[in-house]
Amino acid sequence: MEEGEEVTIAEDQRVVDISLKDLAKKLEEFAKARDWEKYHSPRNLLLAMVGEVGELSEIFQWKGEVDKGLPNWEESDKEHLAEELSDVLLYLIRLADICGVDLGDAATRKIVKNAIKYPPKAC
Repeated sequence: MEEGEEVTIAEDQRVVDISLKDLAKKLEEFAKARDWEKYHSPRNLLLAMVGEVGELSEIFQWKGEVDKGLPNWEESDKEHLAEELSDVLLYLIRLADICGVDLGDAATRKIVKNAIKYPPKAC
């Protein structure tokens, strides 16, 4: 997403569950509607995603360890975190789509590989 770009979603229009493929389609439509496809090369998307990872890292910088669920965080800080996490996710999905990678399939295969590589310890 471009800096300053906002999409308003009414409370009753929130999507509870959406697939990676549906998100990829929405991102493709978003880019087409703005004639941004020419800028969405793998390199550009990767660099944009890395920038967003940096912004995500800044949120945690100097905080030390934080508790699961972020119980001591203000709601505005949690909302900011959600926005930065979403930016990273959306760039990752767009990058995978542009590269012809089925991210859901790739992630599922990776989980299986990791399960074989790192089997549970016997008690």
